[in-house]
Amino acid sequence: MNRQGKQLLALLLAALCLLPLLGCHGTRGLPAFAMPEEFDTSRTYAITFWAKNDTNKTQTAIYEQTIRDFQALYPNIEVNLRLYTDYGRIYNDVITNIPTNTTPNVCITYPDHIATYLTGTNAVAPLDRLFADEAYGLGGSALRFDSVRQEELIPSYLAECEFDGAHYAIPFMRSTEACYVNKDYVEALGYTLPEVLTWDFVWEVAEAATAKNADGTFALNGQKVMIPFIYKSTDNMMIQLLRQSGGGYSTSDGEVEIFNDTTRQLLLTVAEHAGTGAFSTFKISSYPANYLNAGQCVFAIDSTAGSTWMGTHAPLSDISEDKLVEFETAVLPVPQMDPAHPQMISQGPSICVFNKSDPQEVLASWLFAQYLLTDGVQTAYAETEGYVPVTSRARQTEDYQDYLRRSGEDTAHYDVKIRATQLLLDNTDNTFVTPVFNGSASLRDAAGQMIENVTKSVRRGETVDAAYLDKLYDDVTSLYRLDQGASAAQGKEPLGPLPATAVLLLAALAAAWLGIGIYAGFGLRKRRK
Repeated sequence: MNRQGKQLLALLLAALCLLPLLGCHGTRGLPAFAMPEEFDTSRTYAITFWAKNDTNKTQTAIYEQTIRDFQALYPNIEVNLRLYTDYGRIYNDVITNIPTNTTPNVCITYPDHIATYLTGTNAVAPLDRLFADEAYGLGGSALRFDSVRQEELIPSYLAECEFDGAHYAIPFMRSTEACYVNKDYVEALGYTLPEVLTWDFVWEVAEAATAKNADGTFALNGQKVMIPFIYKSTDNMMIQLLRQSGGGYSTSDGEVEIFNDTTRQLLLTVAEHAGTGAFSTFKISSYPANYLNAGQCVFAIDSTAGSTWMGTHAPLSDISEDKLVEFETAVLPVPQMDPAHPQMISQGPSICVFNKSDPQEVLASWLFAQYLLTDGVQTAYAETEGYVPVTSRARQTEDYQDYLRRSGEDTAHYDVKIRATQLLLDNTDNTFVTPVFNGSASLRDAAGQMIENVTKSVRRGETVDAAYLDKLYDDVTSLYRLDQGASAAQGKEPLGPLPATAVLLLAALAAAWLGIGIYAGFGLRKRRK
């Protein structure tokens, strides 16, 4: 074979080598992270930090100030911030970048997502050796800032960041869910709000609020619109209902237990109240806060981190002033099956550090990640919304305690926000987390999808009965691939199909190589003629 023929063959082989990448995730993998003996300050590092922010400019300013303060301490570490509008986009981009080892250095994300990231070979750096290092670990002697010690992290929050016996994240902020109630409407219906809501109470009041006048308007508000009970996160709704009622959800090793008789009964209850118009969801109707603030809702359940949107005088209210209705906002825990033993979900973002081929770069990333746990960052970010700091030390600072004492003083101390914060502080021991494993994010989505489907179906006039629920279980199991067994849940399955953007990129590369090969082939043929 002559030289031109060998070149053509090489080009075609290169193109063919790219084609398998289009089917599923492959990864070159990385060597396991090895802790350097010391941090090399003679070098410069550029690290990327991916974080989530909606429209809260104060949060963005806190990130930017944190980076400036950190870089003043470590001038040789450049931190590049990339903001996302939601955690789902961060998750998708990380999954896309794992096969090419182009993940960010530091990322704010959820433990369920991190469990999936771990299916990439050594993609996420294990943190236990970094925690314990005398010089650069938590409270380390060589750090240029006053670092939190491991025992000062809230134990239950840190425990959520442990997978298969190792920590792959540190908590960043924590929230729970709250029920924001139009107290005036509850009393107008002849009821008195209890200190702890029960599901029976909420359903009864919600049904009472569906009564209409002769002209078709609702008797409670005189408007044409009234959705008495709206739930923002239906996955949390199902998870908490199962927890409170003793129904199975999943085991710690990834066994799916959600398709049980308790779940059936819960879905039938949802269908009953959705059918009367007493209940709806965010995905179907839109943000609970918008209805609550317009006097079109009695019970709105959302995160405590969403408290700045809730109430007549909410700083981030998303409706026009002429639609606002004046009312007293009560902030209560989510409804309970047993008020004497409340159970509510603990949620909130964590921080993971991605592994790289250069251990020094990982150490630089760890220094920045650890800086996010310092008192100033924790208290400043927690004060933007209804989050709470994840360290006992930050919670006890005079600045944070002063913040809590000034409830209702001004917009920065919006009373609903601080009451939502206090709700979580008072119920830290009543919160729980769900098991985290590869596939737990899909199970969470499936939990919410069942409520969404049932609610949509009854609104369309469909019958929700045993046969309907049998089919729903099958459909959801297939959609979220929940029938792949414990091996899949424990991370023994591949990452699955590549995201569309990655497929297009690799397809373009393959097409380019094929084009080069075809062009070279025509040139060779022409020369032979």
